[in-house]
Amino acid sequence: MSELPVDQREYNRKLIAEFRGNGRRLEDRPLLLLTTTGRRTGRPHTAPMMYIRVDGRMYVIASNAGAVRDPDWYRNLVAEPAVTVEAEGEEYRATARPVAGEDRPVLWTRIVERYPFFTDHQNDVERRIPVVELIR
Repeated sequence: MSELPVDQREYNRKLIAEFRGNGRRLEDRPLLLLTTTGRRTGRPHTAPMMYIRVDGRMYVIASNAGAVRDPDWYRNLVAEPAVTVEAEGEEYRATARPVAGEDRPVLWTRIVERYPFFTDHQNDVERRIPVVELIR
C-alpha cells in the first residue's frame, strides 16, 4: 500500500475537520467524505473527494489525480462495498458499485463534459479510471 506524503495526510486531516465543522458541507466544491474498510487491516479509512451527481445519482471518480494505480479507497471498496458517506449535511451508509459495461462510457462522457480535467487524468494512465456509484 502506497503511503501518502505527510503533507497530503495533514491536508486531508484539516479538510476533513473543516468539512465536519461546517455541517458536512463546503461551499466552494462538491465534496464528500467516503469511509471504507481497509482490505488488509479491517480498520475504517476516511478520504475526502469530489463527487458528481448525474440524473440524481451520486458518483465518485477513482482518478487518483491521474496516478498510475487506483487509489487505496477504491481497492478497499472493491473488497468491501459497504461504505459510509458524509455529504450535503448528512452521514449515511451506502453501497459502492463500480459502473461497468455499456453504462460506463456514456456516464464518463457526461462527467468529462462537466469536468474536462478528468480527460487529462485518463490520458496520463493506461488503466481505465473507475467510476463508482454510491447507492444509499
